[in-house]
Amino acid sequence: MTDTCRYRIVHRTVYRYSDPVTSSYGRGYLTPRDTDVQRVLTTDVRVDPEPADASTGVDVWGNRDLYFHVTQPHDTLVVTAESEVEVAGSPAVGAADVAWETARPDDSVGALAVDFVLDLEPPEIDAAVIAYAAPSFPPGRPLREAVVDLTHRIFTDFTYCSGSTLVSTRVAEVLASRSGVCQDFARLAIACLRANGLAARYVSGYLATDPPPGKERMVGVDATHAWAAVWMPGDVWLAFDPTNDQLVDERYTTVAWGRDYADVPPLRGVIYTEAKDSTIEVSVDVAPVPGDADA
Repeated sequence: MTDTCRYRIVHRTVYRYSDPVTSSYGRGYLTPRDTDVQRVLTTDVRVDPEPADASTGVDVWGNRDLYFHVTQPHDTLVVTAESEVEVAGSPAVGAADVAWETARPDDSVGALAVDFVLDLEPPEIDAAVIAYAAPSFPPGRPLREAVVDLTHRIFTDFTYCSGSTLVSTRVAEVLASRSGVCQDFARLAIACLRANGLAARYVSGYLATDPPPGKERMVGVDATHAWAAVWMPGDVWLAFDPTNDQLVDERYTTVAWGRDYADVPPLRGVIYTEAKDSTIEVSVDVAPVPGDADA
């Protein structure tokens, strides 16, 4: 029986500037998407100061994106996304037991996944990535077994170190330093899969974290999270989390997916200002909603 969970998620981003900003353009991915195992019940994004222009849309992969333009002068910009989501996560099975070589998509099978096989520009797949991936992909190994092994090796071989990398940090740097954060480990796993001709996508979202026994849940201490997914025959994707050495389940809320982080950043934009200094504060709260999720 699959567990079903409901969450109320508040993602708040605060930008502060040392001098007024006269105009601010923003775009990002803050609204969870509906999937086979996830249902968005309510969602709302608020921008303060109020934008002169704002719109939402759907990108080429079906993600919900946001655009806004603030024209009144401001030295603080606050973007708050609030959603309630129902998740019935269950690791994909079935096609996961096929030999990994048979899960390579082409134009006749898995045509929609072919884009996710291609390397990035500039390229991330090099001799070091190929060598690191090799032990997880011996000939004939079941795909699920290969993915679980790769997930565990990244978890074991690399140290999670907050602030050790930037969103622009390349896979080669992560391999060399043996440290990083969730987006680095997801991107490394994706490069390893693509090095073997498999389709892999980058997934952004949230992970519900339970408090230690006897402790109250703290508000705002969660963070955005990133993981990866590999395509399987039947157009099914097996999602996995190298940061936590596990397959994705009902604790994970998906916001968006793409070929890389750059496709689905939470927020990015352009400002017009003479400010020399700025700060950004991000808080995320993933709160379980008590009661029967099907009620």
